Amino acid sequence: MQGLILLDKPKGITSFSAVSAIKRRANEKRVGHTGTLDPMATGVLPIFLGRATALSSLLLDADKRYIATVKLGIATDTDDITGNVISEKEVNITPERLGQALNSFVGVIKQRPPMYSAIKKDGVRLYKLAREGKEAEIPEREIEIFSIKLLRDLDAQNEFQIEVHVSKGTYIRSLARDIGELLGCGATLTELRRIYASGFDIKDCIELDYLSEDNIEEHILSEEIAVSHLRELFVTEKQAIRFCNGGQLGFERLKIKDFKENELLRVKFDNKFLGIGFANLEKGEVGIKCIINYPEG
Repeated sequence: MQGLILLDKPKGITSFSAVSAIKRRANEKRVGHTGTLDPMATGVLPIFLGRATALSSLLLDADKRYIATVKLGIATDTDDITGNVISEKEVNITPERLGQALNSFVGVIKQRPPMYSAIKKDGVRLYKLAREGKEAEIPEREIEIFSIKLLRDLDAQNEFQIEVHVSKGTYIRSLARDIGELLGCGATLTELRRIYASGFDIKDCIELDYLSEDNIEEHILSEEIAVSHLRELFVTEKQAIRFCNGGQLGFERLKIKDFKENELLRVKFDNKFLGIGFANLEKGEVGIKCIINYPEG
C-alpha cells in the first residue's frame, strides 16, 4: 500500500506504536510519520506508507497548532503531569496577570527544550540521560510563537486552557514550564491535543480504533496532497522516464522559466505525481529530491 493516512493519535501510546499499528493493519513495511507526539498527547499525526515515506522529511518544518491545558502551582521533572513533582507552590494569580504572562511569549523567543526529550547530546538522547539520573546542559533554541489564545480561564484546580500556534521545534511542555516560572508559582502540562500540523486539520483525521485490515485502504489518501503547496512541473513522457531513472532535467526544455534557487517542485506527467525535484540555478537544471511513482506504473 502507498499513500497518506491522517491519524488522530490516541492518548497513552507513542508515535512509534501508532506507526507500528498502521504497519500491521496495512501489511506494509515502509511506514513513517511526520513530527512525534508524546504518549500523553493526542491529535494530528500524518503517516506515510510505501514509497511515500520519502516525503516525511519535507513536512518537519511545518508550523503546528495545539490546545493545551496547563496546571499552575506544581512543577515536574518532565514538564508534564506524567513526571515526578519537584516543587509545589501556592497560586495567587489574577486573570490580568495570567493574560500578561501569556502575551509575553508571543513572537520570536529563545526556548530551552525539556530534559525528557529525543534531542541528542553528544550522540545520546536526553531522555536516556534523564532516566539514568544524569544532567546535561541544554542550549536554548530560537522558536516562534505566532499566537496564544486563552480558551478557558484559571479554574478552582488552578488549570487553564490555551490554543497556541507555533513554529517547528517548539515544545509545549517547555512553554508551560516557562509560563509557571514567569508567574513564580511553577506550572506543568496536563493535556495536549495537536489540532493542526503540516497543513492538515484534526477534523480530517481518523481514530486508530476505526482502522482495521479490512478498511484501512479506504482511508489512504494520495500522498500528493501533503505537498500540494509546491508548484507543479509538468514534463513529457521522455522527461518523466529520465527523471525517474535518476537524470536531471535541463531548464531549457521545461515549461517553467522562473525557477528559484533550491525551489522544490512537484514533478508530474500526464497528471501523475512522479516525485519531488529541486531547482539548481548554477547548473540550470532540476535535480531529484525523491521519486514516489513511475510513469509506467
